[in-house]
Parts: sequence; C-alpha cells; structure tokens
Amino acid sequence: MSTFTEKDQKQFKSRGISEQKVREQIEMFKEGIPFVQLEKAAVVDDGILKLTPGQESEYIHYFEENKKDKDLLKFVPASGAASRMFKTLFTFLSDFDPSEESLDDYFERTGDKAMKRFVDGITDFPFYTMIRSRIKGKVSSKDEEVYLFVAEMLEEDKLNYGFYPKGLLPFHNYRDYLATPFEEHLKEGAAYASKDNNASLHFTISEQHGDLFNNEFSAIKDRVSSQTQTSFNISYSYQKSSTDTIAVNMENEPFREADGSILFRPGGHGALIENLDEQDADLIFIKNIDNVVVPEQAGEVIRSKKLLAGLLLQVQEKAFEYAAMLDKGDLHGEQIQEIREFLENRLNVRFTDKFQGYSAAQQLEILKDKLDRPIRVCGMVKNEGEPGGGPFWIRDEHNNVSLQIIESAQVDTKNGKQLSLFRDATHFNPVDLVCSVKNHRGEKYHLTNYVNPRLAFITQKTKEGQKLKALELPGLWNGAMAFWNTIFVEVPLETFNPVKTVNDLLKPAHQVR
Repeated sequence: MSTFTEKDQKQFKSRGISEQKVREQIEMFKEGIPFVQLEKAAVVDDGILKLTPGQESEYIHYFEENKKDKDLLKFVPASGAASRMFKTLFTFLSDFDPSEESLDDYFERTGDKAMKRFVDGITDFPFYTMIRSRIKGKVSSKDEEVYLFVAEMLEEDKLNYGFYPKGLLPFHNYRDYLATPFEEHLKEGAAYASKDNNASLHFTISEQHGDLFNNEFSAIKDRVSSQTQTSFNISYSYQKSSTDTIAVNMENEPFREADGSILFRPGGHGALIENLDEQDADLIFIKNIDNVVVPEQAGEVIRSKKLLAGLLLQVQEKAFEYAAMLDKGDLHGEQIQEIREFLENRLNVRFTDKFQGYSAAQQLEILKDKLDRPIRVCGMVKNEGEPGGGPFWIRDEHNNVSLQIIESAQVDTKNGKQLSLFRDATHFNPVDLVCSVKNHRGEKYHLTNYVNPRLAFITQKTKEGQKLKALELPGLWNGAMAFWNTIFVEVPLETFNPVKTVNDLLKPAHQVR
C-alpha cells in the first residue's frame, strides 16, 4: 500500500482530488481493467435504425415544429492541440536540408508518401497564399520554397501552428478570408441549433487558449452573424484538474517526477462528462471540433442533425408520457407490457429472463429505473475502414446486455471469438450525438451517476525515457454514457469529414469552390 507524504496530500488538495480517489485509481492499475464482452455487432435492424426518406422527412418536420419550446445547445470538445495534425511536417523539417539534397531524393530516401501528397497539393491548402506572401523574397529554388513554407507554418517564432488549438487553424479559404473550424461550427449551430435567431454554443478548450478563442470570436462575430442572421451566445469551460488521473510505474507505484512530486495526467475526453453535466439545455448536439465542411456540403450535415433531433424528441415525448404513468402507479398488465415493448423496441433496452417472474410491483420499479435515464441518439456511419469505435451489443459482469460504443482498446483481440465479433462491425462512430439530459418533470439528470467506471482504459506511455502506466477515464461517448438509453441511426458518410492530418484539408469537403 502506497504511503503519501504531507507534500503529496497538498498536491492532491491543490488539484481537488481526494486521497481515496487516488487509491481507487492505483487499485485499478493493480487489478487491471477487464475487457468488455462483445455479444455481437450492432447492425441495421438489430441495434441500428436505417430510416426511409419518408421517416427522415417526418423527423425533420417534427424537430422544426417542436424546437420552439426547447432550449438548444451545441457542445463542441475543442481542447485538442494541432501538433498531431502536422506530425509528417515536423519530421520533414528535421530530416530535410534543401542545401544537401533535392525533394525527389528525399522522397526516394524516405518513401514519405504523406509529404509527397502535401507537396503535390500545396497550392490547394487554405493557407497557401498567405504563407507564400510571408516567405516571398527568401526563396531561391522550388525545394527551398517547400522547406521555408513548412518552417513558416510550424516554427515557434513564426506561425507556430503546432501549438495552436485545432479549432483555430485556417481550414477553409473563402478568398476574402480564411475560416477556422470554430467559425464553421457557429454557422452550423445557426442552421440547426438556433431558435428565434439565437444560437448557444459551448466549447471545451484548454485554459491556455482562452484568449485566442475570445480574440477569434471578436474578429468574426459580426461577419458570421450577418451571414446567418443569428446572434451567438458562446461559452467555454476547461477540463477540470480534479479529473486528472495518477500515473504509476510498472510496479503500480505512483510515478514521481525528478522533484519528488507525483505525476498526474489529463483523464481524456471522458473527463468532459463533468463539463457536459454543467450545461442546462433540453437538447444538446455534440460534435468534434475538426468535423466541419464547406457550405456546398453542409446541407446533408444539417439535414442529418435535424432528423436525429426530431427522432429524439418524438421518442422522448413517449418516454415522458410513460414515466408520468409510472409515477402515478397502479398500472395493469397490458400497460406494463406496452411500456416494456417501448423500452425494447424504441430505446434498445434488454431485460433478463427473470423479469417475467417478478411481481407487478417489482416490474414497475424496474421499468421506472430503465425509463428514467438520459437519452442519446447517435449517428453511425457505414464502415469504410476509418479508425474509431463502433456500435456493439455487450454483456456486463451482471449479465445485462446493452448497446454501447466500443473502442478496439476495450476488446481482447487475442481472443479469436471476440476479435471476430469486433470485425463484424458494419458501422463506426463519427461522434454525432443529440442528447436529452432532463427527466419528464424538467429536472436535470446528474450525468456523473450514469458513468460506468469499469470502462476506463489503461495505456502505456513514457516520460523522460521511463515507462509508465496511464489511466484514461471512460470515454465521453463510451463508458461515460454507459447507463444512458441509446438509439443508433445510420447517417450518410458525407456527415463525417474530420481533419486528423493536414492532408485531410485537401479533401473535397474542405475545398471552397
């Protein structure tokens, strides 16, 4: 058992973390986190809804008709720095010297296809003209121009794009101005998350980037408001230091820095369930910061969001009606069966075989518990080989079956049967959610009560050459929403256009025509 010094105790206190929480995390490292048990992949007609054009129109209409009574919010995780986007370019800067070799020789020597693609498409990047004007007069050859171009993008005393939050990089070139993902999210928010020409958006950002986001909003708000005829209410929050997790060495003892202090690391996007829990809205749209498109491609995205929201509102209305009935009590057998079928058919709830053997009073308690939860409707995209989690039916340690978004790290890929089930996935998760976080009485759920802590992740990292183990909290749309009611809906691939590497900006979804 680890013993903690007075200095350690002060460190815990300054972070808002209790010693008990630290000890629980150390125990998780010692015990290990069990893999999930996949029951089967969720597929169309068995966990994933595929809507007809008529149903889509119905849900969009339902959303438009009913949103006037609802508070709408768009919630955008936006704390990621852009450094990983430029990994190839950082390597190029350190490996290539235009005075020593040509670009062709570099490509032949390294086989770097990503860098070759960058060079071939360089004039189509949104920032091309701006950067070219900054290096004008310094260039003596084409090869040197590419080197200086990349240096201008990345070096600390220049544009320093690697430091920037991804949400504030130029993604789209409108000739008169360059637009960031932050700006594109405002336009999107105006299109489907606004009411009475007002839109509320909440961004989770890194504390160090607060001024950058404020400055960007000041610079663009008049333009975007004019374009969209919408006023914007923008709010921000930071990942709390109290959600950081302790790192341990390979012997599961606290990993200590050179000064003797304990190393804590950010708990991953699952920590944002606390930020989400602080938002007060009837419908919350969730989408990652880098998944935006140019206006020519926005129609499909907007339509998709509205139909997910309309479906949620329609299901929610029925769920609230049944919840009110359960509050009154004294239901007969047919009504109990009706509510059970609604839970099974519309909210994908599964009951154990024991349910039928319970008394009517016990059945009513179970139905009340199953119904009285936050609801999420998640878009799912057909699997085209993209990385990322997918929709599965899983069985937990209590033998309960539920619909979840599962990442590969949660699956025992050494188990042939589990690996085969994981590969059966026909769809993947593009992070496209609409959430209902209040009950039928209008009271907000405490979202932290619906997290499954057993769905955390343990990963191996290094710090200054030493190996360590890190703990990631259950992901925001994975274990952090494990005990929500869940509906998966197939949405078009066109709604998924993330920018994971700089070369993704060359795709049609990011080229303004």
